[in-house]
Amino acid sequence: MENPVWFVGAGPGDPDLITVKGQRLLAEADLVVYAGSLVPEVLVRDLAAEVHSSAGMNLDEIVDLMAKHWQQGRKVVRLHTGDPAIFGAIKEQMVKLTELAIPYSVVPGVSSVFAAAAALQAELTLPEVSQTVIICRRAGRTPVPEKENLRLLAEHRATMLILLSVGMIAEVVSDLLAGGYPDTTPVAVIEKASWPEQKVIRATLADIAGKIQEAGITKTAIIAVGEVFRDGDPIVYSKLYDAEFRHGYRDNAKGSNGNG
Repeated sequence: MENPVWFVGAGPGDPDLITVKGQRLLAEADLVVYAGSLVPEVLVRDLAAEVHSSAGMNLDEIVDLMAKHWQQGRKVVRLHTGDPAIFGAIKEQMVKLTELAIPYSVVPGVSSVFAAAAALQAELTLPEVSQTVIICRRAGRTPVPEKENLRLLAEHRATMLILLSVGMIAEVVSDLLAGGYPDTTPVAVIEKASWPEQKVIRATLADIAGKIQEAGITKTAIIAVGEVFRDGDPIVYSKLYDAEFRHGYRDNAKGSNGNG
């Protein structure tokens, strides 16, 4: 693909968590349009490119700016926070570019979801505890389909990572309890995961709302819910490294140099 517009995931906040490819594209770019305060400033500082924040721009203004520079043969990077595939609002930009016959390509990034798990030193899937991860949000100014109502999703009692909802923490807790999570379920709120000012608050569904309101956290935070976040040894260990569990790679490794 010749000179596409590049949608690049900047990562969750720590500037070292951008991909090597993303960093290279930034260095090569002639124009960078980045997602305002959600992208660490260090990533767009001292670039050779012309740099614009999209914080005060609407969809048409963003696309018009990228199209203008692309039509001049310049290399354009649209820098999104985290991974642009999750609540990234990239589809609407792609549709507009397609209408203009402008090619584009996407470079994935590290999602804040995984930065939150790292901050908690947690595994999101544990044997016989949860093998499903639900990434979602509660309906607010932006609605969600009724079949994805938070209470209905909670009925699975899987690992949940709830984004863009911490300002409604009391309502989130009410929905989760109504869906079937016990009030003893571990929950954590991770504010600005991987940023220098990262803050982690751990509790249960019984008391998390009060702690978050006391801390004054109202945005840029992830709510992590589920038994996988409970401290202590796993209930069941993975079969993958069980000495009694046979699989082709381990059988083939017998007598080898031990690599793998």
